[in-house]
Amino acid sequence: MRPVTYSWLAVVLGVACAAIGWLGIAGWMAVAVLAASVAVHVAGNALGTKLRDATDRDLARTSPRHSPGPLPQPAPPTRLQRRSSLGSLVPVSATIGGACGGIAGGTALLWLTSSSVAGAVLGGVSSAVIGGLIGFLGASFVEIVRTSLREAIAAERGSAAEHRG
Repeated sequence: MRPVTYSWLAVVLGVACAAIGWLGIAGWMAVAVLAASVAVHVAGNALGTKLRDATDRDLARTSPRHSPGPLPQPAPPTRLQRRSSLGSLVPVSATIGGACGGIAGGTALLWLTSSSVAGAVLGGVSSAVIGGLIGFLGASFVEIVRTSLREAIAAERGSAAEHRG
């Protein structure tokens, strides 16, 4: 290796040691994970762009087996493919989750620890945010599963009726 490479290696090692001393080992690991995430994201984006640009989009020209006939009409988009509201269950569930989380967190901090009222209020607000998020995620999951099952059953019934008739 050239001396310039060793110099850069020494600089990187010195910065890493300084970062460990300043941030601690957990902070340094967080910085390393963040840097690795950015590097992997950039590499994936570059690879995807390269693959997209290398793809031959005109299959009828390159493959003699495919006849250039009319293209089939696409099916109308399903409810899951369209952008739509999740319904009234989601905000209600998020509100209930937030209220339950806030009450449980604030009460637990007051009874189980020796925190002040201000600390219990702050902890209750934090618990309310987490409870609201859990309520939102749970209700969203239930709504999407319910919609998926309803559409799958309707498609199966339509397919069965089509085969009978």
